[in-house]
Amino acid sequence: MKVVCFAGRSGVGKTTLVEQLIPALKQLGLRVSVVKHAHHALEIDHPGKDTYRHRAAGAFEVVAASPQRLVLMREFEQEAKVSVHQMIAELYEGVDWVLVEGFRHSDLLKIEVVRDAEATAVQYPDDPFVAAIASDDATRLPVPTQRDVLPLNDAAAVAQWLVDNGDRFDYDPDLYTD
Repeated sequence: MKVVCFAGRSGVGKTTLVEQLIPALKQLGLRVSVVKHAHHALEIDHPGKDTYRHRAAGAFEVVAASPQRLVLMREFEQEAKVSVHQMIAELYEGVDWVLVEGFRHSDLLKIEVVRDAEATAVQYPDDPFVAAIASDDATRLPVPTQRDVLPLNDAAAVAQWLVDNGDRFDYDPDLYTD
């Protein structure tokens, strides 16, 4: 599988870009998974549903499946910090691309999303894991760069860049020990 992280300040358009990249990569015949970092309590279950009742009764894990989807919910007995690599390890091995949103300080190759090109809070000048920048205005980046600058509002072009540079994003889980 190939893994790329999308990093950037809140509100710059990471989710929108990932959302648009999924169908663009699928149109190229690729299977796509997403790993998302959430800063808040994550609730995907609803009171009264069987799975909710099982979790409320104290189950450590609940796996539910239908003909359309499979869901795994795991309850930690105490707060836990789950690494991006632990999350990737939970994914189906037959996926072509994993799009990671968040985890901006990870050791994954990433595309930094910079919408307000005059912003000074960018990480690409000091982060060797930033492979490219996606921007709405490449001429106004706050720090000059030799990295590729991708058109933020053209998901098909970003998808093609990823495919063309795919060897750089090969993921080897044996390289990560956390």
